[in-house]
Amino acid sequence: MMEKKRLGSNVFMYPMPITLLGVNISGKPNFMALGWVTRVNANPPMVGCGVGKHHYTPQGFDENKTFSINFPSADMVRKVDYCGLVSGKDIDKARLFDVFYGDLKTAPMIRECPLCLECRLIKVVQNPTNNFYIGEIVASYTEEQYCSEGKPDIKKINPLLLTMPDNRYWTVGEYAGDAWSIGKNVKVG
Repeated sequence: MMEKKRLGSNVFMYPMPITLLGVNISGKPNFMALGWVTRVNANPPMVGCGVGKHHYTPQGFDENKTFSINFPSADMVRKVDYCGLVSGKDIDKARLFDVFYGDLKTAPMIRECPLCLECRLIKVVQNPTNNFYIGEIVASYTEEQYCSEGKPDIKKINPLLLTMPDNRYWTVGEYAGDAWSIGKNVKVG
């Protein structure tokens, strides 16, 4: 058996989806590239995202108590990366996209993204450098071309993934098996 190497404490989950987080600030849509996003509750469905306090985006959470999580496809990589390089304080990044709104009216979403989640802010957890925003998913939006059997299809969506600390974008690999099924025949001892 190979010896484990100690990496220290500043490690990242590997890989993360790279998304575009949407908020309205002073009545205008703004988007930032975001990798720190995860599902946090089953029913009601909730999602959480970690956002640096130094960013412009937290202002939108404070103003409207709504947000969106938009999952871009790999062919959007340049625009996604750009949204992580510039601040909405200086650049109107929403002009890159066809923006739409759902029932909440203040959570901007991106029509070009294969999957969009419209969320109502439920809770903010204050951390030393980042806030962790927890929101209830009130609606999701996609197109038939990104579904199989009525559900989002990861291969058709072709999402971007992010690895850190190497800061690289990736796409989805091959199917490995069905969750909560493939291990049923494992015997212990």
